[in-house]
This record gives sequence, structure tokens and C-alpha cells, in this order.
Amino acid sequence: MEPAVPQPQTFDRVLSSMCTRPHPAARAAAERFLATNPGDPETYRSVAGLEQDVVDRLGEVTGLDSPHGYVASGGTEANIQAMRAARNRTEAADPNVVAPESVHFSFQKAAEVLGVDLRITPVDTDRRADPDAMADVVDADTALIVGIAGTTEYGRVDPIPALADLAADADALLHVDAAWGGFALPFTDHEWNFSHAAVDTMTIDPHKLGQAAVPAGGFLAREGATMDALAVETPYLESTSQATLTGTRSGAGVASAAAALDELWPAGYRQAYERAQANAEWVAAALTDRGFDVIDPVLPLVAVDLPEPLFDALTERGWRLARTARGELRIVCMPHVTREMLTAFVRDLDDCRSAVDGT
Repeated sequence: MEPAVPQPQTFDRVLSSMCTRPHPAARAAAERFLATNPGDPETYRSVAGLEQDVVDRLGEVTGLDSPHGYVASGGTEANIQAMRAARNRTEAADPNVVAPESVHFSFQKAAEVLGVDLRITPVDTDRRADPDAMADVVDADTALIVGIAGTTEYGRVDPIPALADLAADADALLHVDAAWGGFALPFTDHEWNFSHAAVDTMTIDPHKLGQAAVPAGGFLAREGATMDALAVETPYLESTSQATLTGTRSGAGVASAAAALDELWPAGYRQAYERAQANAEWVAAALTDRGFDVIDPVLPLVAVDLPEPLFDALTERGWRLARTARGELRIVCMPHVTREMLTAFVRDLDDCRSAVDGT
């Protein structure tokens, strides 16, 4: 008997992931460029050209006319690069980075790798960065202030203009992590991007709400000096230097991001955001009606205080779920999450609740 060919799981019951099915055009482009390496741009010139197109388009999404940057493996790499660039550009002997407690765990990795002091501060009552709390720990050695535009746990958008003022007063750089929120926020009234404030670097991931294939993250910088601070010499390649963190990189991710942006920016992304936000508000209302404590969805992410027996019962029914650090269930309304999926989830929740309560 022939061995079974492994198959990826479906997305039919995935409710807490920030990745999704790639757009068909993005999937096809990824397959065409599988063997290319944008890490060697003089050899693989076609994919290098595509990468510049992606950076330019990401600049359009984030309000930056002449962006610098590249297609990274994801938000973790881009966040490490932001911290690395700030460390390399500062004159401080013992640089530190100031971030709210809602910051992604990749910053802890970055601090360890780079030997930088990461100072974590409390958030406000709406789970957003508190500029006053951050100001309390800023000092002459602060190289970077971090804000989040679409937090991983609650979908909150930090007060980016206020953080920009704080960074300017501290003579520090400002990084905005918009890895997840970056493809939703252009269709909202939030102030979050390069045109709204003096943002120096930004993370934005096409492989999340951008609907590109994994891996396709994005690292953007306002100034070429930031990329110069990251560059190292590459004597055995046709190109003379490299500013990326990894060497060999996925041409598939670059091509996939280019195809997704061509297909979806801006009208397709607007439609996807409006559908996702409507789904988030629907499920938030359904859970509130059932007596659960629900955190309102500022972006298409719902957090709900769900008892552990119910959480376990739902996972036993095949729902792929995750919790916040405080224990709330996260429902992330990605493009693959339909109203039918959410209706089925709520129906299972009702069944599980009856079973747990013994009614």
C-alpha cells in the first residue's frame, strides 16, 4: 500500500490564527518563484525587481512616499531589524528600548539576541500604550520607542503621534509594529502610519491580512540611513552589501506579496476589512448576549472571558483556539473566517455550555 501523502489541515475551524489562506493569485506567484533568492539580487534580478515593487506598494499602504526596506520572513525578523537598526544608530553606550506590555514577544527575542535592555511599561485602561508610563523609564540611553498598531492579543492601536513626540523628546527612533493591523488600518480613522507621525520604521506583514503566502513579512524605513546601519559587506556575492537579517530568502514570499497587492490594493483589502470587522462585531454581540465578558473589537479581533471547561470542550470539537496572557479566548476574524464558521462556533459553544452545566 502506498503511504498516505501528508496534507495540510484546513482552515475551516481555525479561529485564533493571524495567518490565512493566500489569495489564489498569490499562491500561483509563490509557486512560480520558489527557486529564486532575493538575498542575491544581482543574480536573481527579476525577483529583486519585484521586491522593490512590493516595498513601494507597502509604502503606499503605510503613507510613505519613498520607502526603504525589504520583504522579511515575518514580523519577528522585522521587529529584530528595527531594534538592531536603532542600536546601531545610537551613540548610547548601553542602549535601551521602551515598549508597552502589549508588545509582541519577538521583542524579547530581539533584546536577548542584540544585548539590548528592553523596558516594558504598563498599558492604560483600554489596553493601549501609556505615553506617561513610558516617559517614566525613558532616559539618555533610550534608542527606540515601540508602539503597536493592532496588538496581537486585543487588536488595540497605540497613540502613535504621542509616542512620536516622546521619541523626539528622547532623541530616539520610533518603531510601529503593524504586522497584523497594517492591512486593516488604512480603512479606519486611526492615526498609525508614516504620514500621521514621525515614524522611523514599521513592520507590516503581507502574509497576515495581506493574504500573501507564508513567509512574507515587511520591514519599512523612512530613511536610507536605517538600511545603511543594517548593511554588511558580502564579498562573494555579485552585490556588495546586504542589509537583511537572513541571507538566502524566499522569492516565493516576495512574488506572492506582489501578486496579492496587485489583486487587492486598495478595494479588495477594504472589502476584506469591512467583512472581517462586521464578523467580529457579530460574534462579539452573540457572545455578549450569552452573558460572557467581551472586549470590544476595535479591529477584527474579539477577546472573551471563556471558562476553561468550555475552552477545552470547544478544542475537543476541533476548533483551533488560543488565549491571551490573561486567559481570554481570542477570535481573529481573518479572511478565511466566515459568518457560517462563526455561527457554527456559537452553536457548538451553546452545546458545550449545556453539557458542561449539565442542562
